[in-house]
Amino acid sequence: MRSRFAPLLLIAAALLAPPARAQAPGGPPPKVTVAKPVVREIVEQDQYTGRFDPIEFVEVRARVTGYLEKINFMDGATVKKGDILFIIDRRPYKAALEQAQASLTSAKARLAFSQTDLERAQTLSRGGNISEQVTDQRRQASQTAQADVDSAEAALRNTQLNYDFTEVKSPINGRISQRLVTEGNIVITDQTMLTTIVSLDPIYFGFTVDEKSFLKYQGSLGIGMGQTQRGKGVPILIALTGEAKPTRKGTLDFVDNRVDNATGTVLLRATVENPDGFIKPGLFGIVAMPATKPYQGILLPDEAIAANQDKRIVYVVAEDGTVSAREVKLGPKVDGYRVIREGLKGDETVVVNGVVRARPGAKVTPEKTDLPPSRT
Repeated sequence: MRSRFAPLLLIAAALLAPPARAQAPGGPPPKVTVAKPVVREIVEQDQYTGRFDPIEFVEVRARVTGYLEKINFMDGATVKKGDILFIIDRRPYKAALEQAQASLTSAKARLAFSQTDLERAQTLSRGGNISEQVTDQRRQASQTAQADVDSAEAALRNTQLNYDFTEVKSPINGRISQRLVTEGNIVITDQTMLTTIVSLDPIYFGFTVDEKSFLKYQGSLGIGMGQTQRGKGVPILIALTGEAKPTRKGTLDFVDNRVDNATGTVLLRATVENPDGFIKPGLFGIVAMPATKPYQGILLPDEAIAANQDKRIVYVVAEDGTVSAREVKLGPKVDGYRVIREGLKGDETVVVNGVVRARPGAKVTPEKTDLPPSRT
């Protein structure tokens, strides 16, 4: 008796069976696209995430106490060194300055009188018409008057400083933040922060690398060995968030003097030109760090590389169209290509399109093409 499940088993077997080959036995070999690997001078690069920081950063604070009288800038404006940003009520300090000037004038008058009195006593003393004691007293009075003048001059300089400090000036060139105090409020010496200013051009970019990578860079690039002074360091490229490739040029000019015990990393810093002020402090970026010296590299597109379990292989086509598998060791991507560290010499003909149709030992119909020097 025939089982009622037999038709169902036949249907399932038909669904699970592999599809028939498009190429009938004895037909032409499948077509694939082949090309020579790109062989040219390259520099491998490692990527790290870092943050931009200003070279100069200033917290603008009041240096004298008083009521804030005037604000001379727009929030977020670009300022120059010496620009007057805030004016504190100057009247009390002007009065103190005038008083100090008057005190100096009075002290100078007393000094002039005491010097004249001393000269007169010295003349009389030579004729024996005055005692030495009186002469010494007048000399002492002259010296005291000179000390009073010096003290008055110091007091005048101090009051002049306080008067000048009522004009709060920008100490650097850069971009100013928003005002933190409005007109009419009292500000306290060295306590009240009025705003902040950061420099934008150039700007720092800091990032950290692990110990193993640092030792590699130190050996290949000489970083940390005295070659990273400003303007003489290693050139790098930085991509901002959202950029497909790095466009900002910088120079690695600082390597920290120790490895961080907590993280096992070393801080590196580059100086980046920012003439348009587009980069703001605090932004993240991805730096392309040169990991090797220039060398002749063998490059292939990723689609030309197949996987066989944990191995990576490429298919090499002989002159008669026979395919052979070649195990390769891969490196990083450079200009859109994958670096082939081992397995190829660079003069082979490799399948770059249609890898799924290539089988080791089988023949293919190769269609040659030329790979561009760069795919970016």
